[in-house]
Amino acid sequence: MKALVIAGVASGVGKTTVATGLMGALVARGLRVQGFKVGPDYIDPAFHTAVTGRPSRNLDSWLLPPSVLRGLFARAAASADAAIVEGVMGLYDGRHGGGDEASTGQVARLLDLPVVLVVDASRQGRSAAATVMGFRAFDPALRLIGVILNRVASASHQATLTEAIESHTGLPVLGAIHRDAGLTVPERYLGLVPPFERSPSDEYFSRAAGIIAREVDLARLLQLAEVPPPPVDWRLPWPSPRAPRAALAVARDRAFGFYYADAIDSLAALGLEIREFSPLSDATLPPDVDGVYLGGGFPEMFGGELAANVPLLRELRAAARRGLPVYAECGGLMYLARGLTDQEGQRHQMAGVVPAEVTLQEPRLSLGYREVAAARDSLLLRAGDVVRGHEFHYSRCAFAAGTPAAYSVAGREPAREGCARGQVLASYVHVHLAGAPASARRLVDAYAAWRARRAA
Repeated sequence: MKALVIAGVASGVGKTTVATGLMGALVARGLRVQGFKVGPDYIDPAFHTAVTGRPSRNLDSWLLPPSVLRGLFARAAASADAAIVEGVMGLYDGRHGGGDEASTGQVARLLDLPVVLVVDASRQGRSAAATVMGFRAFDPALRLIGVILNRVASASHQATLTEAIESHTGLPVLGAIHRDAGLTVPERYLGLVPPFERSPSDEYFSRAAGIIAREVDLARLLQLAEVPPPPVDWRLPWPSPRAPRAALAVARDRAFGFYYADAIDSLAALGLEIREFSPLSDATLPPDVDGVYLGGGFPEMFGGELAANVPLLRELRAAARRGLPVYAECGGLMYLARGLTDQEGQRHQMAGVVPAEVTLQEPRLSLGYREVAAARDSLLLRAGDVVRGHEFHYSRCAFAAGTPAAYSVAGREPAREGCARGQVLASYVHVHLAGAPASARRLVDAYAAWRARRAA
């Protein structure tokens, strides 16, 4: 089995370019490649998926217990020839400044995978060797197998860097990627523009793959990436296949697309039939569904189009009033609000299921892991139950007085978060349901109960 982690010395050094290009280069060689992303990111996995043709998986050691993380990795990697894990931030950057919890390094150790370090070579020479030496010495238990240089200026620059790194650290320089403006992809305030909204052209992906194939020693990299298959005890205890207990409408289009692939798989394994729909273009929900899941995305970029789809907004509002279970995260919360005011100050009428107004507040960012306690019984939790999640948005949500909160957020003031009312749960917090199996079962049970009531 071939498997490795693409890590960086910091954010912005080119991990996504290297990882995506490497995946593309290996696919071009005829290999089945499985992509993974460390952390709660949604956009980088979308790039991996576009290149490999296989859903990329998130490996987050704070949202997922170690046994689940290992199981999800083993399950996805089992049918691939090569597993490529893209790291997050710098190799040792974790959830808190003083520790490496949820870091790329921790995930690499949990999976016992070799690591390739990406170094931004611009504006430095021999000093790059000191950086690499420090990363190697910082955690001797980590298996650093080589270095890939990015943004190299010239052949002489490459020679200087290579000689310094290899002679002082003993690590091979496996490749050197020269500066190339064609490898730039569109960005906005939450990072890269996701492929499901506006894909980079096929030329970008083929260009990245071609550069990696030319400028990285793929044969040596694959040799160093040889690892034994995951141990048998890493197998994930998925439920036995069963007839669908209920049908779930999942929003997916240019405005909505932030879902953990393994979370959707866990819901399907528990008995949900997944039916996708588009809040932008579908006038109705899929027929005979027993619940709705509105994930994250960028609804603020499509406020006018979403508001113009009046028939779907009306149907969703009426269905929620009848008691149809509706679960919404981040962008889904914004869509369920009464109104959404975009960056230009234009207010768009939304579903009105949640009594709230949402306003973009750039440049103020709400970002980070969250541990939340249920303020009351809801679709996911019983009152007092605790779950881990992640929050990442530039909007604020002002709830009407008396709106029942969904959660109390640990260590934050004000602690109030989201709305839980009847069969509706809406919050900015993204929960990885594969790492919260009790919550996933509770959600599926709610949808199945609605189907039973509907049948009766």
